[in-house]
Amino acid sequence: MSAAYSDLRGHIIDYARRWPAEREVALQFLALLDDPADPFVRERLEGHLTGGVWLVSGDGRRILMTHHRKLDRWLQLGGHADGDTDMARVALKEAEEESGLVDLCVEGGIFDLDRHWIPERKDVPGHWHYDVRYVIRATGSEDYAVSEESLDLAWRDIAPMVDDADVSISRMARKWLARNA
Repeated sequence: MSAAYSDLRGHIIDYARRWPAEREVALQFLALLDDPADPFVRERLEGHLTGGVWLVSGDGRRILMTHHRKLDRWLQLGGHADGDTDMARVALKEAEEESGLVDLCVEGGIFDLDRHWIPERKDVPGHWHYDVRYVIRATGSEDYAVSEESLDLAWRDIAPMVDDADVSISRMARKWLARNA
């Protein structure tokens, strides 16, 4: 097992200790890492790792959301690891690419884990995304640019997201507000 696998494994175990109610999802991530197929490449169609972004404004009251072009839903930013084993770096790269923002920094370790189904699309069968999510803060200009992956971007207040219909967005909003209370 490489150092990257070992490091990520340790971070996931730490996450399960901090969030005991999410132990089952953490175990799913550990099982993915134990599988002999490379979880860092999207070609692993049984499921693969993605880097998710809780991109907060400088004041910590808003997050940048994408109206995702392929899924036609408002979500947090993020994307595929594409072979990169440093999931925090993947999240930062995705945040920069999808927002056009440059003065961004990763804060802390894993913020959230989420395993979710991606429906079949064209020649890609349905598959699982194992999303390792990090807090990334905008430390400079918050003037974003919409990338080709999005229909739109918008800064949204975090507090109302506690009651958001999307379970994972709601969970992250509760975590963020509790962390900053």
